[in-house]
Amino acid sequence: MDQILHISLLGGTARALVACTTDMVEAARRTHDLAPTACAALGRTLTASAMLGSMLKGADNSLTVTIRGGGPIGALVCVARPDGTVKGYCDEPRLDLPPRADGKLDVGGAVGREGRVTVVKDLGLRDPYVGQTRLVSGEIAEDLAFYLTVSEQTPSLLSLGVMVEGGRAVGAGGVLVQPFPGCPEEDLKKLEALAPRLSRVSGLARAAGDAESLAAAALSGLPYEVLEARLARFACDCSRERIERALLSMGEKELLSMIEEQHGAQVSCHFCNRVYDFTEGELRALLAEGRAGKEAQEP
Repeated sequence: MDQILHISLLGGTARALVACTTDMVEAARRTHDLAPTACAALGRTLTASAMLGSMLKGADNSLTVTIRGGGPIGALVCVARPDGTVKGYCDEPRLDLPPRADGKLDVGGAVGREGRVTVVKDLGLRDPYVGQTRLVSGEIAEDLAFYLTVSEQTPSLLSLGVMVEGGRAVGAGGVLVQPFPGCPEEDLKKLEALAPRLSRVSGLARAAGDAESLAAAALSGLPYEVLEARLARFACDCSRERIERALLSMGEKELLSMIEEQHGAQVSCHFCNRVYDFTEGELRALLAEGRAGKEAQEP
């Protein structure tokens, strides 16, 4: 069972989020038929997004992470909610590259290093919060840690990992550590000392099997208290009604083109690959609905 743990560290001078996401990443792999390198790249982004999304307060809030690094995988897009659900996709799910010299999957080569991380937080206000930073390495964890430190002014140590064997995700997880303002120097040194251990987070997640065991392995030697646990899962909230609204938003000209040239439409959800079919009659009904709505708004 995948979970995200919210943890108080060192008597409250720092906090940590620990996530075991093996099942979640494997669900994404099956949904998108991900090749190993693409699985590692999207899996890391899904894990980080789920962790950051779990920090949102409102039930209707959402967080969208988009990474474009100029590499062959194209864009990585993930949307997370406070309840631990996350959905996501990458432009090239079948991308696979030779492993790096150290034997690890070449996520940086897939993502590229000439681009940006964009984080959009919809907090139910009139305008969403939008933050952007440049990519540091394309390895995802370093890039999002840089974003948190620079854009949100929250110094962060973030480790993400996905282990793929036999074409399946067999170990995935993440650990985020953030000192609070005023954290003593001796505590900061203890947190920094975690970095070498956290670089093996995918192996730790595979061996641990659950978030509590992963926390015990990752934070060994530091006093901590689990404050909250949330389930983490890959889930898409698309629906026929949402697709209909999307079609209406395209405008009358585009709908007429679908009716007259294609005599219907087939729309696929990027996040879960579900296909929605619309007959010519259904599109004409949508067109009439759009015209009626437009007329009702006119003075």
